[in-house]
This record gives sequence, C-alpha cells and structure tokens, in this order.
Amino acid sequence: MGISVRWRSWNGLSKKELYDLIQLRLAVFCVEQNCPYQDLDGLDKQAMHLLAYNDGKLIGYLRLFESLEQYYGLASIGRVCTEQSMRKQGLARDMMQLALSYSDKHFAKNIKISAQKYLEDFYASLDFVTVTEPYLEDGIPHIGMIRQYEDNDA
Repeated sequence: MGISVRWRSWNGLSKKELYDLIQLRLAVFCVEQNCPYQDLDGLDKQAMHLLAYNDGKLIGYLRLFESLEQYYGLASIGRVCTEQSMRKQGLARDMMQLALSYSDKHFAKNIKISAQKYLEDFYASLDFVTVTEPYLEDGIPHIGMIRQYEDNDA
C-alpha cells in the first residue's frame, strides 16, 4: 500500500491516532532508550502532529509548534521518532522536511530544537546550527539548535 502521511491538530486526532503516537513515542524514547521520563508533558494540545503510516501501522511521528514559551516564541519540532524497522531509510529526513516546509509556510519564523547530541550532524544537514553547549535532558546528552527562517518567496 505504501506510506501515507497526515497532519493533525490536537482536536483532529482520532483516538486510534492518539493511542498510536503515544505507543510509538513510549517504545522509542522510554523503552529503546531506557529513559523513564514524563512523555505526556502537557504540550501536545498546542502542537500539529505529523503521523506517517504504512499499511495501517504508525511508523513515524513528530510534533510541530508555532511558538513555545521556553524558546522565547520560536517555532519548534520535537518527539521525532520512527519505528525501529523503518530506520536508515530516510523517513525521519522526509518527515523533518515536511515539518520545515509546513513551518515556513504557516509560521514564517526561526525554529529551535532540543536535539539529542548524537543527531547533531543529521539536524545540521537540515540547516540547523548548534547554539548551546551539550546538556543533559532526562539523562541523555542534548544540544540546542536553531534553523533560521528564510523567506524564499521574497
């Protein structure tokens, strides 16, 4: 059948989609990375959610914010994850490119992320620049990165 992607607001998420995204996030961030942390942080209601399905199974996910207070009003992308069997196939890059395009079109502002340190080169390849020294977030080394918005229509 192939991969299908869809954007959902909080109110637009079906119960199945919400269950699927929580299940995938917990599988990746809590189980695989052996990191007990509070995934349900109260921010999902503010986000646009990108879900990638393959034959009815959620295989990729991220959330996109127009503005986060802790990032001084910048846009942000987070909880980027792919199902283990789908890694190294370009799915995360494709999802990130969709999120960057969505943000550029709808928000027209810089994007700040808190990236796991080992993914610095991946995000740099998407035009993010490291703006902080490494720090621990939930016991995992992270770095702050920003992608400058450029109005390509000007």
